[in-house]
Amino acid sequence: MSQPPQALHALPPAVETALRKLGTDLATARQRRRQPLKAWAQRLQVSVPTLLRMEKGDARVSMAVYATALWLVNRHAALAEAADPRLDLAALEAEVAQAQRRHAPRATP
Repeated sequence: MSQPPQALHALPPAVETALRKLGTDLATARQRRRQPLKAWAQRLQVSVPTLLRMEKGDARVSMAVYATALWLVNRHAALAEAADPRLDLAALEAEVAQAQRRHAPRATP
């Protein structure tokens, strides 16, 4: 068996928390739809143990599995917007600061 990627050992706590919440929310969505584990696993084309790991927010589960689960609950559009450059506040702040520096009054010698 291969070693897990280094990134799994260095997950920021906020990422671990977000994955756990995503997994729990997907489990809740499945349960509210009264879908058994086996049925969802088949729709996701994964084993039941993999589905259970996803529902716990396991980072080792493929992003494709999470993405397909989001599609099953009609939330795949949220994934498409997750890294939308228009919503990147840090980049926007940097651009504003750069524009302010360009247009700042120059000190006269």
